[in-house]
Amino acid sequence: MAIAHVIVTIAAALWVGFSAYSLLTKAAFVIEPLQHYGVPQSWWAPLGLLKAAGAVGLLVGLVIPWIGVAAAVGVILYFSGAVVTVLRARSYATVAYPVLYLVPTAAALVLGVLA
Repeated sequence: MAIAHVIVTIAAALWVGFSAYSLLTKAAFVIEPLQHYGVPQSWWAPLGLLKAAGAVGLLVGLVIPWIGVAAAVGVILYFSGAVVTVLRARSYATVAYPVLYLVPTAAALVLGVLA
């Protein structure tokens, strides 16, 4: 297993895990934009749990590769949806934030497939 794959996957998992934690604990810097984007409050906990599952799946994928691939694809789809949500809310100044989670996960997926 390539060292780069392990490092990028762990970093992506920690980053996505931080995002999940921030949403589940209702950190103001996460909740305020969600309200602005029109994301219903009833969705926040399930979305946070999906992020947490993705982070765990990325780490498990270091041992069971197909789980890592599935988790990476799920996280990429999740944050692609977040990009669409931000763009639909016309909050162009904040579109970079979901991309900051999407890119490392995509890199982990590519490195995992190539490894």
